[in-house]
Amino acid sequence: AILGPPEVNISSCPNCLNVTIKLPASHFRDNGKLLSLIDIYEELDYDITLKSQDGEHKRPRQRTTEEVFSVVIEELYPSRNYCLSVGVTASLNKNSVPSPWKCVTADSEAQQGYHEAAVAGAVCVSLIIAAVLKCVHAAGFIFPKFSLPQTLV
Repeated sequence: AILGPPEVNISSCPNCLNVTIKLPASHFRDNGKLLSLIDIYEELDYDITLKSQDGEHKRPRQRTTEEVFSVVIEELYPSRNYCLSVGVTASLNKNSVPSPWKCVTADSEAQQGYHEAAVAGAVCVSLIIAAVLKCVHAAGFIFPKFSLPQTLV
C-alpha cells in the first residue's frame, strides 16, 4: 500500500512558518469503522522538505502519533518566499506520495508593527494640523471675531 499525500496548510509568522499537517486517510475498515493511519501503524514518520532561493533543505525526520498536528519552522529570513512539501512514512511501509508543494512568504518583525506605526503617525499629523489651525484662528486670519472697517476692506 502507498501512503497518500498528507494535507498541508501553511501560515507565516515573524521569521517563521507554522505548518499544520493532516495525515492521509486510509482505506482499511474494522467492523465498518474507517481506520486512521495511527490506528494501523501507531506512529508515523514525516519529512519536511523546504525550498527557498538558497536551495532545497530536508529537515530531520520527525515522528508523530496524532492525526492532525502543527510544526513551527523557525529562524527563517524575513520577507522571503518558502515552499515546502511533506512526506509521511511508517516503519513497515516506506512507500509514500509527498504532498504538493505549497508556498508562502515569511513575515518580518517590521511588517507586524507597520499598521500601528502608520495609525500613530496619522494621529500625530492630525494633531499638528489642528494646533496650527487653532493658532491661525486665534490670530484672526480665519473667521475673525470682528469685521474690518469698510476702508480696510
